[in-house]
Amino acid sequence: MYNIKNSKELASLINYTNLNNMISESEMREFLEKAKELNFHSVVISPTYIPLAKEILSDSAIKIGSVVGFPLGFEDTESKIAETKELVKKGVDEIEVVINLSYLKDERYDLLENEIRQIKEAAGDKILKVVIESKALEDYQKANAAKVAEKSGADFIKNSTGFVSPNHIFENVNDINIIQKYAPKIKIEIYGGIDEYKFANQILTGGADSIGSNNGYEIVKRYKELRENTQVKPKPITLTKKD
Repeated sequence: MYNIKNSKELASLINYTNLNNMISESEMREFLEKAKELNFHSVVISPTYIPLAKEILSDSAIKIGSVVGFPLGFEDTESKIAETKELVKKGVDEIEVVINLSYLKDERYDLLENEIRQIKEAAGDKILKVVIESKALEDYQKANAAKVAEKSGADFIKNSTGFVSPNHIFENVNDINIIQKYAPKIKIEIYGGIDEYKFANQILTGGADSIGSNNGYEIVKRYKELRENTQVKPKPITLTKKD
């Protein structure tokens, strides 16, 4: 199993996510305060709440991530570039763009590569994550998507928007194996259905570089309860010299 040293390391591998399109400002504040409490690698939120996140997380090291072409990815390239530039202007650290699955299904890899490359250029030095819907793809399509993402300069490939997610560890590990084989330089984030520490640990053991989860707070808190909050008071030991 993946050797997690402590809850701080576990939180550093999780991108705590809340893309609820009906969340209120007070609910988002609560979410961001929870992220701050446990110091996750990043929060992934809608563009609406980026200014609020920058305010609340200003004295933390937590990265701010947001989305482009979410959740369907069928916007034209120009629209995605414009969204990307606006996120950069707002001050995000990481950008997640949903690929155009029509291009992938039609094997228009030239169009797919051109889109990702232009978005990466617009993102500049920000981390770019390319999101696919692996549950809706054949294995060869996953392989081709990974190859194009790596060739286009993306930093990560992410397996799901959360709307169509692999629902078993074996499906996730299969995705990881395919990506590692055909795009060995790109990093991998697994998202969707990860709601407990055991599953998170299996994903990391399977080779993922990071995890996206709506339940990051619960995962880390549960880990702390199990591994760090156990209080044991040993009985005194008396050493007597034998005659």
